[in-house]
Amino acid sequence: MTETSIPVRTCVGCRERVPVTELLRVVARDGILVPDPRRRLPGRGASLHPTPECLHAAVRRRAFPRALRCSAPVEAGPLRAHVLGTPSAAAPGSVPDGQRP
Repeated sequence: MTETSIPVRTCVGCRERVPVTELLRVVARDGILVPDPRRRLPGRGASLHPTPECLHAAVRRRAFPRALRCSAPVEAGPLRAHVLGTPSAAAPGSVPDGQRP
């Protein structure tokens, strides 16, 4: 039998290569970093360990604009709230969990 291979991605925070199932996909929507846990949002994505350490390292290194190929700076508010587990206002254009657009 043939084994199914799991894709490998690099975390933009710590630069470690791990299976995609261990990482959180992040996309930029209107200059705001939005977490994409279901990996379904359109557009270019960046992968990140869902830990405060990797998020801080990625923001400090300005890795998100480079990985997402954005020329403008991006705001990490909703992503930071998702990673830290704190409630925040939904990003403009985002859909609440459990609801379809």
